[in-house]
Amino acid sequence: MPASDDHTSPPTGTAKFPIGISQEQLRWEERPLPVGAPAPWAPNAELRVVGKPTARAGGHLEVTGRARYTADVQLPGMLHARRICSPHPHARIKSIDTTRAQQHPDFRALQLLDRSIGVPSLRDPSQELASPYPILRYVGQPIGAIAATTPEAAEEIARLVDIEYELMPFTADLDQAQRANAPLVYPGPVDMAGTAGGGGAAGGLAQHGNVRGPLRTVRGDIATGFTAAEVVVEGEFRTQVQTHSALEPHGVVADWREDGLTVYASTQGTASVQDELAEVLDLDKSRIRVIAEFMGGGFGAKFGAGSYGVLAARLSRQAKAPVRLVLDRAEEHQSAGNRPATAQRLRIGARRDGTLTAIELSSVGTAGVATGAGVGLIAERLYACPNFQSEQSDVFIHAGPGCAMRAPGFPQGAFGLEQCIDELAERLGVDPLALRDRIDVREESGALARRVERRIGAERFGWARRRPAGSDRGTLRRGLGVAQAYWPRIVRLNAACEVRLLRDGTVELRSGVQDIGTGTRTVLAQVVAEELGLLARDIVVRIGDTQFPAGPSSGGSATTASITPAAREAAAMVRRELFELVAPRLKSHPDTLAIVDGAVTSHTQPARRLPLRKAAALMKGKAISATAQRRPDYEPPAGVAVVAGLGGVQFAEVVVDTETGIIRVERVVAVHDCGRPMNPLGIENQINGGIIQGISYALYEDRHLDLATGRMLNPNFEQYKIASAWEVPAIEIALVEEYRGRSSTDASGVGEPPAIPTAASIANAVYNAIGVRIRTLPMTPARVLEALATTRTEARA
Repeated sequence: MPASDDHTSPPTGTAKFPIGISQEQLRWEERPLPVGAPAPWAPNAELRVVGKPTARAGGHLEVTGRARYTADVQLPGMLHARRICSPHPHARIKSIDTTRAQQHPDFRALQLLDRSIGVPSLRDPSQELASPYPILRYVGQPIGAIAATTPEAAEEIARLVDIEYELMPFTADLDQAQRANAPLVYPGPVDMAGTAGGGGAAGGLAQHGNVRGPLRTVRGDIATGFTAAEVVVEGEFRTQVQTHSALEPHGVVADWREDGLTVYASTQGTASVQDELAEVLDLDKSRIRVIAEFMGGGFGAKFGAGSYGVLAARLSRQAKAPVRLVLDRAEEHQSAGNRPATAQRLRIGARRDGTLTAIELSSVGTAGVATGAGVGLIAERLYACPNFQSEQSDVFIHAGPGCAMRAPGFPQGAFGLEQCIDELAERLGVDPLALRDRIDVREESGALARRVERRIGAERFGWARRRPAGSDRGTLRRGLGVAQAYWPRIVRLNAACEVRLLRDGTVELRSGVQDIGTGTRTVLAQVVAEELGLLARDIVVRIGDTQFPAGPSSGGSATTASITPAAREAAAMVRRELFELVAPRLKSHPDTLAIVDGAVTSHTQPARRLPLRKAAALMKGKAISATAQRRPDYEPPAGVAVVAGLGGVQFAEVVVDTETGIIRVERVVAVHDCGRPMNPLGIENQINGGIIQGISYALYEDRHLDLATGRMLNPNFEQYKIASAWEVPAIEIALVEEYRGRSSTDASGVGEPPAIPTAASIANAVYNAIGVRIRTLPMTPARVLEALATTRTEARA
C-alpha cells in the first residue's frame, strides 16, 4: 500500500489505485496513469487534510457580515436601477412615452430591450406582428430599465414611463394550453433543438399549438416487454412549479469604463456571464471582468448575465457611472426561473420474480415561455429493463420561464418512478428494498454503491420495523418510506487553477470558479494543503474572478469533480519546482523530499529540514507559479465499467394526522456517495440542504397563478410557503467512500442527489401510514383529506 505522501509517478506509466467501496474490502489495482499526473492518493483515512471535516473557508466573514455580496458593492457615484416589466401576460406594446420619467430630477439613464433579449429565442419572427418592441408573453417580462440616484427615485421614475398596451389572449394553465383553441404563446411552427428531457436533447422537435415535442427515447420493444409481464403497475403523477427562492436575489453592479467593463454578479458562472455580455454588447472578452466574491445561493437559475445584466451594463455605459440592478422578491418569483410543473403517466411491467420487462413513460410539462420541462432520465437509467419508451413534451404557457433547478427533471421523475416501484413490490409481495436490490444492477450507473447504501440505511433507519401499508389505526398514523436517487456524473474540462508559492511562504490558489455556497473555497484549500503538507487554513484561496484561470460554472454536481484535479496538479507542479530549488541546500535528492508540518524535510534524513518560509526565500523571483487544466478522466483498464452515475438512498418517517391532513416528517436517514468525500462537513451541509429543500417541495411550495389575469398570487415569502426550521426533521447522514480511480482526486459532487428522492420517499411513507397514495405535489392537508375521503367512500361502496 503506497504511503500517502508518495506523490511520484512510477516510470512505467502505471500506478496502484485504491478501488472499491469503503464499507466493502478495498483493493489496490495497477492502472494506467497519465504522463505528468501525480500518483494516486491513498484512501481518506491515510490522508492528513482531505477527507477530514474542515471548517468553512470564509465562514467567519459570512457570519460576521464582512463577506461582500453583490448587493454590498458600493462604488463611487453608483446609480441604482429599476426594471420596467410587463403587468400583462400577453400584450403588444403600441407606444412608450418616457417624457415624464426623463424630466424627473434624479433620472440619469434609460434603456429599452430590443426584440432579441428578454425571452427565450423560440419565436418565429415572420409570424409576429410588426413592432419595434418585444411581444410580451408573461407578467414580469422585462421591457427596459432606468437608472437614478437612489433606489427610491428609481422605483418612482420607473412608474412614470407611460406604456400603451394592446392586450392579447393568453393561457396560464398546463391543461388548457394543450387544447386546440388555446391562445398561442409562440405563433407559427418552431423547429429547434429540444430540451423536454430536462437536460437537453439533440435534433429538432415539432411544435403543434403550444405543445412542443414529443422527445422520444426507445430501447428494445415495449410491446414485447408488456406481453412478457406477469404484473403491471401504472399511475399518473403531477408536480407543481417550485421557484428557486435563493436567499440572495439575482443582481449585478456594472461599471463601464473606457478601458472595459467590470461586473460584480451573483452568479453560478463568472465565465458564462462574461461570454454572454461579450456577445450581446459586442465586446472582446478581454475587456470584460466578472467578479463573484460571495454568493447567497444558486440552484440553477444564475447562469449567464440575464436581461438584467445587459440592462445594467447598457445603463452604465449611457450614464458613464456604475449601476446597481438587483431584483426584488416578487421579480424573483415571477421571472427569475423555476422548477417546471409536470404531468406524467408511468407504466411498468415485471415478471413474478421482480425482473422488469417494460417501462413506458409519457410526460408533459410547462416551463412557461421556456423549454426543459421534462422528467429527466431517471426512469430510463436507474433500473435494469430491456424495453423502455418515453415521450416527453414541453407545453408553453404565458408565465415566467423555468430553468434548471437542482437536478432538473429528476425529482419529478423520481416522484413517479419510486412510487411505482413500491407499488410493484407490494403487488409482488416482496420488501421494497429487496425488489430494488434485484433490479438495481446496472453497474455503469453506480449500482454497487447503491446496494451498499441501502444496506447501511436500512440498519440505521430501522427498516425492519416497517409494517404493511395502513396498519396504523387512530388519528395519528406513522409510516416509513424509501426512495432511490440517481444522477449522472458530470465533468467539465474548462476548469483551471493557478497555485502560487510566494517568497514569504504564502501559498495562494487562484481560479475563476465561484463558490455558490457549497464550500468550493474550502475543498480547494484542502486539496492544495494536502499536496503541500500544510493545513487548509494555510492556503489563501482567491476565486470568482475572470482575471484568474478559467473556472467551470457551478452546477450539475460537477464543480468538485471538475476543479479539484486541476488544483491538485498545479500544487504538485509547484511542489516539484520547490524541491528542485531546495534539494541542494538540504543535500538531498528532490525525490526524497516532502513538506511536513510546514517544513521541507527529507525521507532519508529527517533531521534535515527547512521551514517553508526559508525554503521559499531561496527563490530568485517573487513566486513559484503553476497553472493546470482539468484533464479528461483516466481511462480504466479494458473490461472495467466506467461508473457514470451518483447514487444515494433516503428513508423517511412521517406521521399523518387523519383529522387535519397534516403530514409531519419526523426523521430522514440519507446515505450518499460522491466518489472520494473531500470535506465530510461540507457534504453533510449539502445533503441537509437538499433534503430540506425536497421536504419543502413535497409538502409546501407551490406557485399560484390567477388564470384570469396571469399574475402570480403569492410572489412573496408570506403566501409562498417554504419549510421553516420548525418543520425540519431529525436528519441522519452516512457517507459512502467510493474509489474508482477516475482522476487525481477521484472526487464527485453531491449537490443534486439529495434533492432527487426526498419527495418520493415521503410519498411512500405517507402511503405506508394511511394506505392511500398521494400522486400530486405538494401533498397538502386538503389533498390528504380528499384521498382519505375517497378511500372511505370506495370502502363503503
